[in-house]
Amino acid sequence: MKDLGELKFFLGIEVARSKKGIVLSQRKYALKFIPEAGLSGEKPTGTPLEMNQNLTSVEYDKCITNEAVDGDEILEEPRAYQRLVGRLLYLTMTRPDLAFAVQVLSQFMHCPQASHIEVALRVVRYIKVNPGLGLLTPAEDTNQTAFCDSDWGSFLETRKICYRILSLVEH
Repeated sequence: MKDLGELKFFLGIEVARSKKGIVLSQRKYALKFIPEAGLSGEKPTGTPLEMNQNLTSVEYDKCITNEAVDGDEILEEPRAYQRLVGRLLYLTMTRPDLAFAVQVLSQFMHCPQASHIEVALRVVRYIKVNPGLGLLTPAEDTNQTAFCDSDWGSFLETRKICYRILSLVEH
């Protein structure tokens, strides 16, 4: 066995220790990721998603309007979107502030549209604000606090499915 000293970097995760606790971040990964997405010169944004933004799938658009939404074409090459969202998923290990936005984006991996890639690029511009943001595990306080917003009614597609299920149960 060989002692390599204190853990500093493992699987793309940087480990920083202090008297306050341990910070896990993916700063190096995020800084490498931004230019690869082609957003080095772009202006950062303060939030990963716009407020009350609703993304819909191609199937939902066809079901509701009987046609695709104007200006929201299906991407000819979905691999770029899938790679971008996959990289964002890896970044959510140490960035829980991205978890909801990336979860929404990952629902459209099979058939992404132009609006989906625009939102994914907005998330990358949000990462530019503070690429070194990470998780702090406090040294003294061991209580963890989590919050959840269970507003299932704001997502158009699942709300529609829930209404259909409820109507079938009632009859």
